[in-house]
This record gives sequence, structure tokens and C-alpha cells, in this order.
Amino acid sequence: GKALADQLEKWLSEVKESQKKAHVRGIIGPHAGLSYSGPTAAHAYKRVDPKLIKRIFVLGPSHHYYTSRCELTACKTYETPMGTIEIDLDTNAALMKTGKFKKMSLSVDEEEHSIELHLPYIAHIMKGYKFKLVPILVGNLSTSAEKAYGKLLSPFLDDPCNFFVISSDFCHWGSRFRYTWVDKSYGSIWKSIKALDNLGMSIIETLNTQDFTDYLKQYENTICGRHPIGVFLNALENYTGKQIPEMKFVHYSQSSKCYRSSDSSVSYAAGICRFCTKTSSETSEAKSSKTK
Repeated sequence: GKALADQLEKWLSEVKESQKKAHVRGIIGPHAGLSYSGPTAAHAYKRVDPKLIKRIFVLGPSHHYYTSRCELTACKTYETPMGTIEIDLDTNAALMKTGKFKKMSLSVDEEEHSIELHLPYIAHIMKGYKFKLVPILVGNLSTSAEKAYGKLLSPFLDDPCNFFVISSDFCHWGSRFRYTWVDKSYGSIWKSIKALDNLGMSIIETLNTQDFTDYLKQYENTICGRHPIGVFLNALENYTGKQIPEMKFVHYSQSSKCYRSSDSSVSYAAGICRFCTKTSSETSEAKSSKTK
């Protein structure tokens, strides 16, 4: 546990903090082995202020088990090398009552790494603060299901004590991932991958759910957390509170640089979602744009 804590702290200390922590309400972060994606994840976690947080939702994609729904843990606690994390049983019960969720089996829960690999960072930054976890396994959702789950989770955005972790890597490129799309105008393959990911990230930053869906249809980019991202974008779209959500990607990396068609790589990105206070002019602009 201590060696892992020291490693996480080292990565966090290497991030030059330029953003205010106060209003970060959610992050998008990678879930590869920590030695690969840990430094990128640090760029998201560094900007989180743990003081307000009481409940953390972690939305992770299902890699090994097929489901077309979202599923919740049946566990009461998660054990991590950094200590025990308590599951929010009351929130789980409330979500189960909607009829939209089911409980995942223990074997599915234990085998899925997309939620698990965020737990060390969560436990580390929340050390000394009391909080509970709501892990949500996000299946292969239809666009309408993403909308439905987003609408269902949206009311939780009203409470600043709720925090969202959206677990996703970006492009998985290479024949072993059955994805070899390339735009030769960029020269090197890795530059083409970066441009493709950058386009996806810039669309996510607009918070436009339809544009993100269209981007995925057009390029079929292998963003493994596309459904958790889709659910979160829909939740933000349904948010009716007094603040303005803003998404910004703060770091991007690749596991290696692809030059030949036989190469492969996975991309990692760190994004933060802040809720900013509306000014009177912004409020009137928002009203006028809605009435156009």
C-alpha cells in the first residue's frame, strides 16, 4: 500500500497545477495499468478538491461481460491496497427501485478493471475524508438508453457533494484491436491517432451528445468508455441547476508511438468537468439562445 501511495503522490506532484480546484465536479480518466496510464490520470485527480465530496459515482465500461443495461455492485465494501472503501447502499437501493438497474455478479465485479483501477487514486485523494462509492458498470447501451440513464443520474448533479469519475481510455489502435483507421495526411500513424482523439475530445468539450454519437458513427474510434461518457454527457444535458457545466481536457498521452501498421497503442486522456457560476449576462444569453 505504501509503495503505491508513494507512486501516486509522485505522479500527482509532477502535475503543474494551473486550474482552480473548487468547482471540479467530475473527471474523465484512463483505466489501463497504473504504470501506463497513472501519470495521465494524475492530471485529472490533481484538480479535485476532496473537502466537499461525500459520494463518488464511478461509471466504467464492461470489458468482458455483455449487458445492454447498467449494473450495480452487490458488495458492501471494496478492499483496495489503500484501505477499505464503503459502498453507498442507500443510493444503490434508490437506483434499484427505478427498475433500470440490476446487480452484477461477484465474478463480473471482480474481473472488471475499469472501475477497479480508479480506486487507488480515489482512496488516495480522499484519505482523511468520509465518503461513499457508487460504482456503476455501464453496458453496451443504445443511444436511447444513454439518454435514459443520463436523465436518471442528472438530479445527482444538483448536489455539490456528489462527484463523478468517468472511466475511459481513448483510441485502441492496431490489428490486435481490429482498428487501423489512418489519415495519411498526418504523416506518422501516431499523429493521425492523436488528431482523431483530439477531435473526439473537442466534441466532448462542447457537451453536445448528438455530435459525440455522430463522431463515433463516422470514425468508429475505439474509445472503450464511450457509453459512460455518453451517459455523463446526457446527465449534463439534463442538468437544470444554477451553474454552467464546462468540460476541459488537460492531458493526453499514448502508450507508445505507432509508425508501422504492425504497431499498436492505447491513448489516455484526462478531462475535468467544472461547474461555473452564471453571470447575469450569461443567464440572459442562455435564455435567448433557448428561445431562438
